[in-house]
Amino acid sequence: MRYVSTRGRAPEVGFIDALLGGLAPDGGLYAPKTWPALTRAEIAAFAGAPYAQVAADILGRFAGDEIGRETLVRICEEAYATFTHEAVAPLRQLGPGRYVLELFHGPTLAFKDVAMQALSRLAEHALIERGRAMTIVCATSGDTGGAAVEAFRGREHVRIVALFPEGRISEVQRRFMTTALDDNVRTVAVAGDFDDCQAILKDLFRDEGFARAVDLAAVNSINFARIAAQSVYYFTAATTLGAPARPVAFVVPTGNFGDAYAGWVARRMGLPIERIIVATNANDIVARALETGRYRRGPGVATQSPAMDIQVASNFERLWFEYGDRAETAKAFEAFARDGEIEIPAVALQGMREAFRGVPVTEAQTSRAILAAFNRSGQLVDPHTAVALAAADLCEPPAAGTPLVALATAHPAKFPQAVRAAVGLTPAAPRAAHDLAHRRERFDCLPADAEAVKAYVRAFVAA
Repeated sequence: MRYVSTRGRAPEVGFIDALLGGLAPDGGLYAPKTWPALTRAEIAAFAGAPYAQVAADILGRFAGDEIGRETLVRICEEAYATFTHEAVAPLRQLGPGRYVLELFHGPTLAFKDVAMQALSRLAEHALIERGRAMTIVCATSGDTGGAAVEAFRGREHVRIVALFPEGRISEVQRRFMTTALDDNVRTVAVAGDFDDCQAILKDLFRDEGFARAVDLAAVNSINFARIAAQSVYYFTAATTLGAPARPVAFVVPTGNFGDAYAGWVARRMGLPIERIIVATNANDIVARALETGRYRRGPGVATQSPAMDIQVASNFERLWFEYGDRAETAKAFEAFARDGEIEIPAVALQGMREAFRGVPVTEAQTSRAILAAFNRSGQLVDPHTAVALAAADLCEPPAAGTPLVALATAHPAKFPQAVRAAVGLTPAAPRAAHDLAHRRERFDCLPADAEAVKAYVRAFVAA
C-alpha cells in the first residue's frame, strides 16, 4: 500500500511513514493511492467475529506487507482488552429500525479510544523497529486529547503534548488529560478555540526544520491510521444488522469530519452503506457545504457538544480529493486558508451528496433529543449523541427495511451538566470518570501563537 498527499507535492510513502508522520510535509493529508476492496463474502465473514479480529483484518488491508498479520492481531487484542464491554462497540436498539452504536466503552469514555488504543501500539511497534522516538503534538476539541494521553502515557519512545482550547471543554474531558502526570506527557490550555489549536498544529508541521528537530508526529484524525481504525466499527455494526445482504445507514455527530469520513472509507471498500447523515451542531460548516455547495468558515460557537465546536473540518479535504480534481486540491485549500471559503465543483458536490446528507441541529433540538431518548428507552445519552439522534429525526428516513445506526460517541458522564439540564438527572459516573475528581491536575497556559508553542515543545524535548 502506498499513500499520497492531497496536496500532490510530497513523495509517496508507505503505511508506517504515513502513520508516524501524520501530516504530509507539503501540508496535505495522506490518502491511499489505491483503495483496498472487500468481497461480499469477506464482509459477511465479519458477522459475529471478535472485534479485534475484524480490526486486524481491516488494518492489514491498509498496512500491506509492512506489518505482519500476527503482529496486527496481537496489537488489536491488546488494544481492545482495555475496553469494559466484550463487544468493544456494542449495538443497542432504540426502536423499530433505530439503533445506537456505543463507542464509549474505552478508558476515556469516548469514541476516540477505539482508534487511539490501536494507534499507540502500532506507533510503538514501528518506533522500536526503526530505533527512534517521536514527539506527538495533538490539538483537541475535547476527547482526542484525553484518548491520546491515555494511549501514549508512559510509553518509552513517545513524548506527547496535548493542546486544548481554554475554557471550551468539559471538566471531565480536561481532567482525562491534565491528571496524567507521566514524564512523557504535557498538556497546554491555549487562549483560543479549537480552530486556533488546529491551526497551530498545522503550522508546526509546515515548519520542516522544527518538525525534524523534535521528530514531530500527529494523532489527530489527520493521521490516516486513525481513520482506518475507525472504519472498523462500521463493518462490525453493519454485519451485525445483516450486511452485506442488506444496506445500512448511519448518522454521525461530527465536527472535524473524521468519523463520518471513516464511514465513507468503509463504503469505498465495499460495505453497503445507503447513506451517512452528517449531524452538526451550530458549527455547521460541513452541513452547509453539502447543502449549498460552498465550503465556508464561520465564527466558532460554544455549544453543549464541545467536541464538535469546529469551523475547519480537516478531513473534508480528503473527501474533496476523492471527488474533485486531485490536481486542484492544493490550490483550493490554500485559497480556503487565505479566504475562508471555496466553491465545491458541481461534479464533486454531486458525488458527495450521493454518499452524505448534512443536517444542522440547534441547542434546543439537542436538549429535546436527550429527553426523548430517555423517555423512549430509559437511557441517558450525551449531547453529541443527541445531535445524531436529533438529525435522524430531522432527515428523511432511509429506504424501507434499512436500519439506521446513530453513533454514540461519548458517555453521558463526560457531560453531566448538559444531561442534567435536559433530563433533570445526573448520569452515574463510571469508575474511570469518578476517580478523576480526586487526582491532581497539571497543565500550562499559552497564547494562541505557534511560535510560543514551538518554544514550549522544544524545551520539553530538550528536558
